Amino acid sequence: MIKIDKNTKGVAMFDRAQWFLAGMSIAFSVHLSHPVTAVPVGKAVQIAQTNSSNAAPKVYEEAEKLEEQRTAEALRGAIVKYKEALKLYRKAGDRNREATTLTRIGVVYDNLEEKQKALEYYNQSLPLSREVGDRKQEAITLTSIGDVYSDLGKNPEALEYYNQALPLSRGVGDHKQEAITLNGIGQLYLDWGEQHKALEYYNQSLSIFQAVGDRRGEAYTLNNIGQVYSALGEKQKMLEYYSQSLPLFRNCSITAAWGI
Repeated sequence: MIKIDKNTKGVAMFDRAQWFLAGMSIAFSVHLSHPVTAVPVGKAVQIAQTNSSNAAPKVYEEAEKLEEQRTAEALRGAIVKYKEALKLYRKAGDRNREATTLTRIGVVYDNLEEKQKALEYYNQSLPLSREVGDRKQEAITLTSIGDVYSDLGKNPEALEYYNQALPLSRGVGDHKQEAITLNGIGQLYLDWGEQHKALEYYNQSLSIFQAVGDRRGEAYTLNNIGQVYSALGEKQKMLEYYSQSLPLFRNCSITAAWGI
């Protein structure tokens, strides 16, 4: 660096000022020779939303593929991707997909046994689903909240959410989700020692899973019915249902509980 003494400092400052003004002059000349067409603010926002809307599904799909791996590391990676998709859906103004993504993040946290984090995201999703009138997504989220409360041993709270979800699933004709919710209610009654009540809900669930051809759901429900008969001391019945469940588990290659 050149040291400037007090006698030359003014000259140096002048030179810098001249260079600055010369630079501004050149820049201004270039600007005039290459006029820029202004983009209306509304159009710019629309372009940004379109870009986000186009990018979000790809990122969401990447998150799904990571989630399918079911390892803790992959699930952590899925959360990062889902959160990236969430930002894009918010930027695009897509409230439906925002709600879906929030629930999906909750599911991953649930699978990582981080129940409070799961609830945090479910509770963000729920009012959004209601706001946009997406009854199917609302039912899924309500059931997911019920599942968390069931896992936490808060069965009365779980039943409250399941009972809110059930008529919504039935109303929109989402039979698979209806069966999942019925399964959850059956588990609550089994926990309460009300085996016959549990059987009532499990049998409803089983019929639906069989009707829609969901072999994975059918396998879990047959297994759950086997547990009921085990609790009742009916060992032959228990073996009968476990024996039906086992080949379905093998065929489906189930390694983890079903997601949404």
